[in-house]
Amino acid sequence: MKSVIAVIAIIAVFQLAVQHGHAVTCGEVDVSLVPCINYLIGHDSSPSPACCAGVKAVKGMASTTADKRTCCGCVKAAANRYTDLKDEAAQSLPTKCAVQLDIPISRTVDCTKIN
Repeated sequence: MKSVIAVIAIIAVFQLAVQHGHAVTCGEVDVSLVPCINYLIGHDSSPSPACCAGVKAVKGMASTTADKRTCCGCVKAAANRYTDLKDEAAQSLPTKCAVQLDIPISRTVDCTKIN
């Protein structure tokens, strides 16, 4: 339980740090999505509340086309670091978290086509 609270606190700090005019970094995206790893590799049957909060945080970071492309590249790089990532889980993550995310969670997406 303490680890969940710590993760939520970290996400909250990063959400406060993301302001208009602030360039998104992969560190911010990675921290937001760390709680999703167990779901994405098949250890959990559904995403945790902390995971969904992270997905919402990433959506909030991606307000411009440039930010969306940066987030996309970060998500793609993170997906490629996990060889056991379940593609079906990755693709369903935004829907399971009830978030309209304009960034596909995929190893193969062409991020230059994100608008």
